[in-house]
This record gives sequence, structure tokens and C-alpha cells, in this order.
Amino acid sequence: MVKKRKTNSSRRQPKTKKSVALSVIKRLTRSGYQAFFAGGCVRDQLRGKQPIDYDIAIDARPNQVIKLFKKTIAVGKAFGVIKVLIGGFEFEITTFRSEGPYRDGRHPSKVTFTDLAHDVQRRDFTINGMAFDPFKRKVIDLVHGRQDLKKKIVRAIGDPLQRFREDKLRMLRAVRFATELNFTIEPKTKGAIKKTVRQISQVSAERIREELKKILLSPHRARGIKLLDDTGLLKRILPEVARMKGVKQPPQFHPEGDVYIHTLITLGHLKNPSWELALATLLHDVGKPPTFMITDRIRFHEHERVGSEMAEQICQRLKLSNAEKEKVMWLIDRHMVFKDAEKMRVSTLKRLFRAPHYQDLAELHRVDRLASDLDLAPHRFCARLYKKLSKEDLKPPPLINGHDLIKLGLKPGPVFSRILKKVESAQLEKEISTKRQALKLARSIVRKP
Repeated sequence: MVKKRKTNSSRRQPKTKKSVALSVIKRLTRSGYQAFFAGGCVRDQLRGKQPIDYDIAIDARPNQVIKLFKKTIAVGKAFGVIKVLIGGFEFEITTFRSEGPYRDGRHPSKVTFTDLAHDVQRRDFTINGMAFDPFKRKVIDLVHGRQDLKKKIVRAIGDPLQRFREDKLRMLRAVRFATELNFTIEPKTKGAIKKTVRQISQVSAERIREELKKILLSPHRARGIKLLDDTGLLKRILPEVARMKGVKQPPQFHPEGDVYIHTLITLGHLKNPSWELALATLLHDVGKPPTFMITDRIRFHEHERVGSEMAEQICQRLKLSNAEKEKVMWLIDRHMVFKDAEKMRVSTLKRLFRAPHYQDLAELHRVDRLASDLDLAPHRFCARLYKKLSKEDLKPPPLINGHDLIKLGLKPGPVFSRILKKVESAQLEKEISTKRQALKLARSIVRKP
């Protein structure tokens, strides 16, 4: 008789971040401490969204937390913050605290460990000031965050001026939360931003960049830029974009309005863009204000080149990586190339199609046209041709190389690049297909003066 192998019906399910976070809280509470989920994860759960991170607030001191877990990082021990690494995940555990005056617009001069009631008062916005006991299934809301969540309002906890003076970045965070959640900013909170806006200059470029990135990656990015403008933040962090306002465009090509309005509409048409594409879309016409002129009509001579150069300065100011900066500049510099697509040589189009960022460039052109004259004919033409071509069509193996040119008796130099490019162009146009034909073409190029 063959015995059947027993199946393990109780086989463990893969651990999720939420399940590991619950195990962390369980360990803390079993050790006699009060521990709650706090901040954004509570907000997201109440909205029916899966939290990305699970932050934990607790009455234990940092050293007590460190003793309970094998792997910890004392990222901000003096401020009561310990990171716990467990189950392949990372959790930030913060001791309940109240804070003294902020010494640098970001860090408090002193921290006093206290209770939950005092702890929530030092947080930024009511929707981020709630705590949750996962075992009692109880939301602890001492700042009316749940009410503001239902009303879709971003409201500072306590005195908004004090909140923004403590950490200047909170001004940008208010706009970012309003953008991501599609909420409005409560009038007193918005007014406090306008009063404090000049102090945004005290915030590091890296922190500003990360908030801007989240705004631009939100589906409501156009509204986010408008909120930055309404609060006065836009002309502080991106004055080049603010200068687009009121810059007229030729109505026959841009019936939608000025450069700023066009840019907002363009941003709204993007679908799940990369960070670089979103930023390039925001900046694609940044070169128009300085190149504005009226001849036979309104013109912006070489605005794409000027805009690319301006984008380089902006990217450097925001501390983007070199790769990010180069991509943004490339997209802006070439965003007008499609207007002549149907007249281009096949070889020129193939070189464009094989560019690393071509898909983002095509998307930038699409949304640019949707925000202006609605002429998508060049976009559709390129899309049809691109779909027909294989990778080998776009970049076939070279028929000849530099060694072949040396065998022809030529000396290496700049002329090699010119010859090889012309030979490749003929190959891409399908005018030649063999090495013999390529060498014949190379000889003819050499003979020409």
C-alpha cells in the first residue's frame, strides 16, 4: 500500500510588512509598553489605502527599544527615534515626545519624553496626528484628524505659523499632501504658508527636490503646481516656472492661453510619467519667457535650446544626479523635433527611435500637442513607423569599421566618423546592404573634396 505524502496545510504564508509590523507592536506591548501605529499609516488605512510604511509611537525609551530587537539603527536616538530591522523590513519607532524651540528650522533644541497626548501636538497636520491600536481596533484621535480626513482638508495642528517656523519644509509638505490626496489646504494653514514663504530658502535643496518629485509624480500634479503658485512657494523654489505666467503665445498654435496655462494643461495629460519626464514637462517651455519676440507673429527662437540650458541650472540647484539632469536636458532640447517628422529621412528617424529616452520624448510631444493645437499627426506617424521596426532595423550590425578604412589607406581621424556615419545612413535607408557596397560608398566619399 502506497502511503500518501501529507500536505502541509498550515504552510506559512509569506510575511507582509503589515504582519511584521503587528508582530513588532505585539512584542512591545507584551514587554509592558504602550505602542501604536502613528502618522501616515493611520491616515492611509482610514482612507482604505495600503500603507507603504508603518511608523510606531511608543512610551519606551530608545535604549529599551534597542534591548528588545536584534537589529536596530540609532538614527535619531537623541530625538527618541530608533529604526528596527526585522523580517526583511524596516520600521521607525519613536518615543512619545514634546519638543523645545527649533534651532535650525528643522531640529528641536531639546526633546522631552512624554505621553501620547503631548506627542501628537508636535506633529505637522491633523490627518497625520492620529494613532491606532491594532489589537483593540481603536483610532486615537486627539486633533480631529478623522474629521479633516472626511472633509478632505490639510490643517496644521495647533498654531500653523509655529508649525511652519519649526520645520520650514512643512510648507511644501502641506502642498504635497493636498496634491497627492486631492485635498484643500485649510485657510489659516494656507495663510500661514504665505506669511512664512520666504523662509523656504532655509530648507536644503535635497529636501525640496523630494517634495517636488512627489508632487510631480501625483496624478494631480498640475493642481500641485497651481497650489505652489497660490501659496507663493513656486516663485521661491522655481522662479523660472513662475515667470511663464502672462507670457503670451501665438493664438493660432496655442488657443489655450499663455505659457504657464499651457504647461499646467500639459502636465495634466501625462500618464504615469517617470520623474525625469514629469520634470522635463514642467520645464519644457521654460525657455520661452527669455526668447519671447514679436516679428510677423509671436515667436520663441530656439526656446528649446535655451530651455535645456536653463533646465541644467535648475537640476543642479535641486541636486539631481548627472543621469537625471542629462535626461531632462535631452528631452527639453528635442521636444520640438516631431514637428518635421514626416519630412525626415528614414535614417534620421531610426536614429531618433533608438535613442535611450525616445519613449519619454514621444510622450512629451503627445501631451504638448494635446495642450495646444491637438495636432497628433506627427505623433501617430512616428508611432506607426516605430511599431513596424525591429531592433535590428534601428541599429543593424555595422557593415564596415575603422579597420576597414585603414585597409583602404586612410589615416585615423575625424574623417572616420563622417564616413562611417554616411555609410550607416545609407544602410538605414536600405540603399546598401553588403560590406562590398559599403566599401564602395566609403571610397566615393573619400574622393569627394
